[in-house]
Amino acid sequence: MTLRDATEADAQALLDIYAPYVKNTAITFEYDVPSLDEFRHRITSRLGHYPYLVATDQPSGKIVGYAYASKFHERAAFKFTAETSIYLRTDAHGRGIGTILLRELERRLIAQGIKSICASIAYTQVADDHLDNTSMLFHERMGYRLVAHFHRSGYKFDHWYDTIWMEKLV
Repeated sequence: MTLRDATEADAQALLDIYAPYVKNTAITFEYDVPSLDEFRHRITSRLGHYPYLVATDQPSGKIVGYAYASKFHERAAFKFTAETSIYLRTDAHGRGIGTILLRELERRLIAQGIKSICASIAYTQVADDHLDNTSMLFHERMGYRLVAHFHRSGYKFDHWYDTIWMEKLV
């Protein structure tokens, strides 16, 4: 596996990874899969401000995951805090790709002066077909700590889910 910076040309491959999360999980609270144009805009709006990485299988070069950072909040005082997101192809879990992506994302954020890295994570009191707490456990292993818990903050698949915020000071 290798990492590289994302480009606008990656939009379809990244959307193909993201779409099953929208359709089948409560990991994202989005109801509808974004259009290719919308997804392309999401990528380009982050490029140049924050890292946006893709992981590719070798030797095929096929994208197996991606991670990016975005603004935590619009106000200038928050410029030293960033929010992260990571998505892997459904058949790429358990291979250490998320760990590699997040470590490199953190390294780059630190290099640009970020001091606090946050993740907004869907959380469930009871695991179901659409959500378990794997993301929370992953972030704990990566050194993040729970800083907020919002109850019944997202409604999807006729079920209420919570949102937790986790933070890592760097």
